[in-house]
Amino acid sequence: MSPADDKRIAVVPGSYDPVTNGHLDIIKRAAGLFDEVVVAVVNQSARKSKALFTIDERLTFIRDALAEAGVHNVRVEPFYELVVAYARRIGAQAIVKGLRQISDFEYELEMGHLNRQQAPEIESVFVMASPRFAFLSSSWVKELARFEGRIDELVPAPVAAMLAERVPRARDDT
Repeated sequence: MSPADDKRIAVVPGSYDPVTNGHLDIIKRAAGLFDEVVVAVVNQSARKSKALFTIDERLTFIRDALAEAGVHNVRVEPFYELVVAYARRIGAQAIVKGLRQISDFEYELEMGHLNRQQAPEIESVFVMASPRFAFLSSSWVKELARFEGRIDELVPAPVAAMLAERVPRARDDT
């Protein structure tokens, strides 16, 4: 087996609509644990509403934020299949998921068991959210943007700017 065959690869899947600083924290920490991390962006999540940002916009936001942070062992790409099938296809050994609260754990535990049933050779790795991001979600960021709350510390600057343009303001609904 060559050294390249020993490369530890992890997938960090999600919709990233939009990417938050909490997502980026999990990705950066995964990059410290694995030789290569693939941020796999699903075009349309089965359990979430229509995406606010296009797949290309989300890919660009993530790539730019990671480049700015100097993270080089991460690649970002779309995927259109079961995450375990994608992980197997790219030779990943693990799927990394961030956990913010108990409800995340319950959902991810179920998903981890289903993934293990489909692909027993691929491990689920759970990374606890940093305390400063434990409350943060893409949904909350969009809600804050809708009511003109401060989001500049929650998302990369280009995401905040695009949210200001794209999210309808609550006062516009009246």
